Amino acid sequence: MGAAIQKHPFHLVDPSPWPLLGAIAAWTTTTGGVMYMHDYQGGGMMLTFGFITLLYTMFVWWRDVVQEATYEGHHTQAVQLGLRWGMILFIVSEIMFFFAFFWAFFHSSLSPSIDIGAIWPPKGIEVLSPWEVPFLNTVILLSSGAAVTWAHHAIVAGEKQQAFYGLIVTVLLAILFTGFQVLEYIEAPFSMSDSVYGSTFFLATGFHGFHVFIGTLFLIVCTFRLMANHFTPNHHFGFEAAAWYWHFVDVVWLFLFVTIYWWGGQ
Repeated sequence: MGAAIQKHPFHLVDPSPWPLLGAIAAWTTTTGGVMYMHDYQGGGMMLTFGFITLLYTMFVWWRDVVQEATYEGHHTQAVQLGLRWGMILFIVSEIMFFFAFFWAFFHSSLSPSIDIGAIWPPKGIEVLSPWEVPFLNTVILLSSGAAVTWAHHAIVAGEKQQAFYGLIVTVLLAILFTGFQVLEYIEAPFSMSDSVYGSTFFLATGFHGFHVFIGTLFLIVCTFRLMANHFTPNHHFGFEAAAWYWHFVDVVWLFLFVTIYWWGGQ
């Protein structure tokens, strides 16, 4: 009997242990985190073990996806369309995530309560100047967005060397942005516990910084995949997903700069 001929363009994935292992790792990480924060014995060890297992699961699962796409040819046009819609919906969920922080900020700033002096910024808060490090970071992040677009166009044109240069510039600018953000946090004249202003500022900008970190890792992986000839002009969704994510991070930062740094510091 010969092998069955597939009569559809969809990828029916093989059985995999990674979803179960990922679920166990996520549960272990969450439980360990709660135990650690409540000073239970062994909480820190459980948190560390769960987190390492989660990172391992992410690595081997994405390794399998790369193998299925690049070497086994399972990612047909129909499959890539599904992946694109999945990435779009993921970014929409991330927009809702940040929408909650902006909602909290405007709820507190448009009608400041008497507890914070009925003014915004709250009484006693010395705000950061938007035209120093925040503006510099805006220029850096927008430049990185232009660089990743350069890399994308180079991949479509089959110019591997140009794509490599574009990705390197993007990653370096991302690292520079993160460095300035850390410097700003160190030198900030207020902390997360300084009224609702400190809470909303550090939550919104901190989670954005975390997304920049994840996006940087995403782009570094894409750089190594580019060097390994994983991307072709017609088959490079892994890079496209990273570029979309990076543009999303850019847009969120623009909203943060205009609302929290500039308008919120008036």
